[in-house]
Amino acid sequence: MASHAHESFKRCVPEFPPLVYRRDQEALLPTPEAGVPCRKRATPSSARHPHISRIWRAFALAPHRSQTFKLSADPLFIDKVRDVVGLYLDPPEKALVLCVDEKSQIQALDRSQPVLPMMPGVPERRSHDYVQAGTTTLFAALEVATGKVIGSLHRRHRAAEFKKFLTKLDKEVPAGLQVHLILDNYATHKTPDIKKWLLAHPRFHLHFTPTSASWLNLVERWFAELTQKKLKRGVHRSVQALERDIRSWLADWNEHPRPFVWTKTADEILDKVAAYCRRISDSGH
Repeated sequence: MASHAHESFKRCVPEFPPLVYRRDQEALLPTPEAGVPCRKRATPSSARHPHISRIWRAFALAPHRSQTFKLSADPLFIDKVRDVVGLYLDPPEKALVLCVDEKSQIQALDRSQPVLPMMPGVPERRSHDYVQAGTTTLFAALEVATGKVIGSLHRRHRAAEFKKFLTKLDKEVPAGLQVHLILDNYATHKTPDIKKWLLAHPRFHLHFTPTSASWLNLVERWFAELTQKKLKRGVHRSVQALERDIRSWLADWNEHPRPFVWTKTADEILDKVAAYCRRISDSGH
């Protein structure tokens, strides 16, 4: 099988004269100008663009694409991943697991010109510039088991507003249930006033995600739904109008909630991160 695969690979990669191959490597390998099409990279002194294209396909290379990444430097990364994923895959009995976060600085934007509606063969068009009417902050708690969301809107984003949101959660969650909150390491979550409130409400348990690992919090996925389906194309001439739309969308969501199901185990996540760290240099992990 290995021999057959090797022969197939040799057939799909063109052969170059030995004296020309080293020079042609400059045209074949990705560079800071990797977004340049292979036709432009195939100069008269190098390989023809079909040869470059075939080699890129053979190695599954896509020089025109680029992605970003961020590795967490949290010294407790492994422990926190196991803690949070354990709540997703094996939640405790007689308890509610809530993913909590804030979507801050949501802008009330009015386009400088009217939005042109979609027509046959023409997509919706809107002006690139806008008039800002103000901002608001949405505090949200996603119930992992059902997908329901408890939300609260505030004009400011401080520990005082987070404390008010915790009080709202305490009122809405049945008294007989323990409450496990998954949230990030934002400073407003750890102030002395918040710690004092938690001591007075011992059924609340906080589980922090690793730094630079917001992807571990499922409420971020719900925020993406809100952004794509409501906020991105919205036109709001005032903060009040923006907040009305958010409350309406939140109510509609809770009428037919859809939970986001976590499938990866902690070991699978850690193995993938370890494999990635081995592939890159100077990761410091």
